[in-house]
Amino acid sequence: MKKFQKSKVLLISFAHFTHDIFSALLAPILPLLISRLGITLTEASFLDIARKVPSLFNPFLGLIAERNDAKYFVILTPSITAVSMGLLSLTSSYAVALFLLFVAGLSAAFFHIPSPTMIKEFSGKESGKGMSYFMVGGESARTVGPILAAGVISLWGLDGIWKLTPIGIISSLFLYYKLKDYKTTFNAKKFEKGEIKGVLNKVKPFFKMLTLFIMFNYTSKYAMSLYLPLFLTHHGYSVESASIAFGILQGFGILGAFFAGRFSDKIGRVNMLMVSALGSAVSLMFFLLFFKQFLWFLLAPLGFFLFTSSPVLLAFVHDLKTDKPTFVNSIYMGINFGVSSVIVYLVGLVGEKIGLFKTFEITVVLTLISIFFINRLKK
Repeated sequence: MKKFQKSKVLLISFAHFTHDIFSALLAPILPLLISRLGITLTEASFLDIARKVPSLFNPFLGLIAERNDAKYFVILTPSITAVSMGLLSLTSSYAVALFLLFVAGLSAAFFHIPSPTMIKEFSGKESGKGMSYFMVGGESARTVGPILAAGVISLWGLDGIWKLTPIGIISSLFLYYKLKDYKTTFNAKKFEKGEIKGVLNKVKPFFKMLTLFIMFNYTSKYAMSLYLPLFLTHHGYSVESASIAFGILQGFGILGAFFAGRFSDKIGRVNMLMVSALGSAVSLMFFLLFFKQFLWFLLAPLGFFLFTSSPVLLAFVHDLKTDKPTFVNSIYMGINFGVSSVIVYLVGLVGEKIGLFKTFEITVVLTLISIFFINRLKK
């Protein structure tokens, strides 16, 4: 087993960071997009769903990644996502916005399928630690992205978001320089007849329970990850202030993601998920009770706990004994993004009828229910 290769783990985590900066732009610019496009909250939810639709094809994309040099997916996708999100800031057409977000989602799917497998390869026995670094890259992007958006919007308005596009292009050029000579050791041979069915039968019980867990546990995470800026603007905050608050939430998510995977290596995946679920529910409950008085203080524990489950689940998936790790990871990513699409739509639909505040209250209860499924993941 190889030792933990920190420099290579940091490189893929950097790729995650530069890619997800642009994925993170949707939430902070959503209030402005709603105003420009003249759409309802339910219609706005379809913007995020369009971005997640490609995840339904993740197992097929995973097969493509298994049979090709996966490094090129990691290299090219930051540019593709950057261009798509830059053009989104310029459009006044709802249909064009949906298309651009679909392209950004397809790019994101091609990035997130092979990259965790590369992290697993570079992490040796410390996969939880490696996944923490990887998730810190993503969570850092979701902190920096909204703050960049707030600065750009204050200077140039929504149309100025396209000025961030060169970040993604330069990132792809840098990643090509660093990875052009890399030869993956996990690229698999072509699947033999019946092999896909065998892999699916082996992992099916685990993924059934994982799906149930994500359906309940991630309601609060995805509700806050998309609708927090909109929620705050409805309660009197400016778009810039709401973007900064969202960035702070994601910033403390960096700490949660960083420590959760490392702790799960020591105390076990199940125990860490228990801490995550309880912490998320309690911190969100306090946020809803006191956000008008103590918003900036309450964002810290809320952000920390909301994002602790992600690296733990990713490590859990890569603990599975299989010689098709990229394909198995694609199943997880498909479930993750697929379920999140349903959550985003339902939160938008319910939020439009009863308000986001009451909808967030419901997510507290659902997060507590998710505890029931945690022990069953290990079984």
